[in-house]
Amino acid sequence: MSPALSTSRPLALLHRGTAYDPWQHAEALELQVLHRPIKDANALWMPDHHTIVIRSGLGYVRERTALAHGIGHAELGHIDDRLEHELGADQYAAINLISPIEFDYATRRNNNPVTISRELRVTRRLLDSYLALVGRVGRIASALPS
Repeated sequence: MSPALSTSRPLALLHRGTAYDPWQHAEALELQVLHRPIKDANALWMPDHHTIVIRSGLGYVRERTALAHGIGHAELGHIDDRLEHELGADQYAAINLISPIEFDYATRRNNNPVTISRELRVTRRLLDSYLALVGRVGRIASALPS
């Protein structure tokens, strides 16, 4: 079973979108979360220490996104920051932070990506990752025989 769909987590953690709480999720996974002055990233995954270090002073949306991204690295078993791992952690965070229902509601109300990402409480980068993921799923589904 995929780590993103692990059934070993309590059901309360299966919430998606604005109801998803990455701080609660990190605690349930027994991940240590530290805040430190980092210069080159919003967060760092330290697999040897089972720790996510988040840049001090981030606002709510950036911290929430960075923590969900770091949890993605942990859940997906990443040990380095190669590009495919970064993309995978972004997709993991997008799946958890953006509910399809909330996304549908937000996009029916307006088409400005900045406004949509604000409403969904994610960064624009994460919204773009979600859009890319949904686009791939849509192309695969449309290619399947009916």
